Amino acid sequence: MAMSGGNDDGEPMMELNMTPLIDVLLVLIIMFIITIPIQSHAVKVDLPQNDPNAVKPPVEPDKNKISIDPAGTVAWNGQPVDEVTLRQYLNIAASLKPEPELHFQPDPAARYEVVDRTLAVVKRSNITKLGFIGNEQFYKEF
Repeated sequence: MAMSGGNDDGEPMMELNMTPLIDVLLVLIIMFIITIPIQSHAVKVDLPQNDPNAVKPPVEPDKNKISIDPAGTVAWNGQPVDEVTLRQYLNIAASLKPEPELHFQPDPAARYEVVDRTLAVVKRSNITKLGFIGNEQFYKEF
């Protein structure tokens, strides 16, 4: 804090030192803020209840699985789908944030054309999280 002793002519100092006044006011404001009780307002919201008979969405938010059986049937999470439906599910999965993982598991006896066509559909849908599962079943083939 700066202090002055006044002028040499013997007149009293006419300026008021505002620094201590501001310090006291800041301390009082902080004390008032601390002592104010916290307001807790409750808003009643009617949340929807889980319906056990509700239909599950076809696209899971964390991971989905495409499998191909020896007959060439493509399945999405265990349900058989055609190419158009598969493309729709992949577009929905690609638009989710964060994007769910896509697990791809063809049967060893599945035809290569079906697997190649399915992978082409996956590639066109701009899926970035694709993983091949079940590859350990092929290690004895080579």
